[in-house]
Amino acid sequence: MQELSGLTSDGKQFFAVSDSDNGTLRIQVMGRDCVVTRTITAPVDPFDVEDLAMTPDGTLWASDTGDNNKSRPTVALHKVTQSGEVERFRLTYPDGKHDAEALIIDKTGTPYIITKEPLGSALVYRPTGPLRTDISVPMEQVGRVSLTTTDTPGGPLEGTLDSKLVTGAASTADGSVIALRTYTDAYLYPVPDGDVVKALAGDPVRIPLPNEPQGEAIAFDPNGTLLSASEGAGTPIRAVAGAAALAQPAVPATTTTPPPAEDRSQAAPPSSSSWQNWPLALSLGGLVLVAALVIGLRMRRHA
Repeated sequence: MQELSGLTSDGKQFFAVSDSDNGTLRIQVMGRDCVVTRTITAPVDPFDVEDLAMTPDGTLWASDTGDNNKSRPTVALHKVTQSGEVERFRLTYPDGKHDAEALIIDKTGTPYIITKEPLGSALVYRPTGPLRTDISVPMEQVGRVSLTTTDTPGGPLEGTLDSKLVTGAASTADGSVIALRTYTDAYLYPVPDGDVVKALAGDPVRIPLPNEPQGEAIAFDPNGTLLSASEGAGTPIRAVAGAAALAQPAVPATTTTPPPAEDRSQAAPPSSSSWQNWPLALSLGGLVLVAALVIGLRMRRHA
């Protein structure tokens, strides 16, 4: 997709959105071969859609939060059914305007917006009350995320800033793992108690996503496979199988009664956990490119 900005998956098909439009919100539905099978068209005119999320009931959430010029008095979330019915919810920041490209919907349905900050930490916001279609709901800052620079190649800026700018987010279907991405890397956070704020304050597992020219899309398959993709017609969707399991907290060893002395010599040695060996499992050889995006839409971006 020419300006792919958001991606999600139900395990059978992909849903993708562009950050430009022609006066309507359009979500492309693709098979696992990345061929477009249909388009969900919602009768709403977004400003700059930058991410896409899906709740367990199949509802799609388009994050209309892009603001490169810091000019928007409000941002919006569009709740879209797969038949194209839409509700728009407007939100305001408590501390001025921000550009944001990442959205997480937690297990309770609460949205979290993570900003794209060229200087300093990314900021995490959520609504102070229930979303409403008739008025703008104020948000509150509930956290910040500081990422270090990496040497993973890729991104449009060709510098270390590419590895710090948050360009997308995703959650597993059960909400147990969330992911943030930059132009070059993905960061996976376990959410064992459903607390997104607490999770983002923890230490993530980093997964390099090298050589994506403008990587902004990230998602999980229901089986925990991590998906990532970049803007540009013909660019592939990358899949990292089993990625969600790498972010799960280590299971504490159980205490059992030792066997009789004469049998101890036959006990099998403990095996290494996949958590301990994740860097080896995630060598670049383990990154699978599953298909090429074969759609290219010529669209316009709002000023």
